[in-house]
Amino acid sequence: MRILLWHVHGSWTNSFVQGDHDYLVVGPPDGIGLAGRPWRAAETSLSEVDADIAVVQRPEELDRAPRGIPVVYLEHNTPGAPGQKHPMADWDGILVHVTHFNDLMWDCGSTRTVVVEHGVADPGPLYTGELARAAAVVNDPVRRGRIVGTDLLPRFDPVDVFGMNTEPIGGLGDHDLVSLHRELARRRVYVHPVRWTSLGLSLIEAMHIGMPVVALACTEVVRAVPEQAGTVSTNVEELVRATRELIADPALAHEKGKRAREFALARYGLDAFLRSWDDVVEEVAG
Repeated sequence: MRILLWHVHGSWTNSFVQGDHDYLVVGPPDGIGLAGRPWRAAETSLSEVDADIAVVQRPEELDRAPRGIPVVYLEHNTPGAPGQKHPMADWDGILVHVTHFNDLMWDCGSTRTVVVEHGVADPGPLYTGELARAAAVVNDPVRRGRIVGTDLLPRFDPVDVFGMNTEPIGGLGDHDLVSLHRELARRRVYVHPVRWTSLGLSLIEAMHIGMPVVALACTEVVRAVPEQAGTVSTNVEELVRATRELIADPALAHEKGKRAREFALARYGLDAFLRSWDDVVEEVAG
């Protein structure tokens, strides 16, 4: 099928366009297009688009989508609070959540909801852990603050922080996906200090790489990280101790990283993700 979508979440889109359909990404002036990504997709303008279905990810996209084609709404984010009404509540279409936690927390009224868990294109077992340091990926840490655990990062020192606009906190900035995976794999342990967002794809990617994980037990993390892959807790001191233990013990870090990779491949593999989306697309498109 010809699937129209906007470039909203780069890592998610990178997985989505790995399927067997023709992907049309909305370009300027109504979207950012491929934005330099090497995706197997084509940019299109809304005035010329010829699509079988649209995947919309923001309410304003619903108004812009071409009339007459079926639409599925994709929600990436957690609500501000468990009682928050979703913008698409009581809608007669299908709303897809990326985690079971989000499905649980959003009030979607009578709207039919489906969960399609994340899938990641396997970057391979890149982990070396050669640097006795932790790594974290946090976009916009100054603006997002406590939500993404910016205040907690100094407690995990030595930690290298990657992501957009991390330079003001001494971070290493944004990287393309290939170089990010390569740099993460050199660090001994992956730290996930996020308090309240949807499940970060960088966490799943780190597990695919073969990194052991230390993470706050918030939102979907308790489902995504098994005990054998690292440490998950709401006790920050416990997480700090676990990070130090892994940094000090490369053999333990490698063993837990191996378990993390095994779990990630089984739970968050690309094939299951694409099959689930095929089911949704076929149903919505009729």
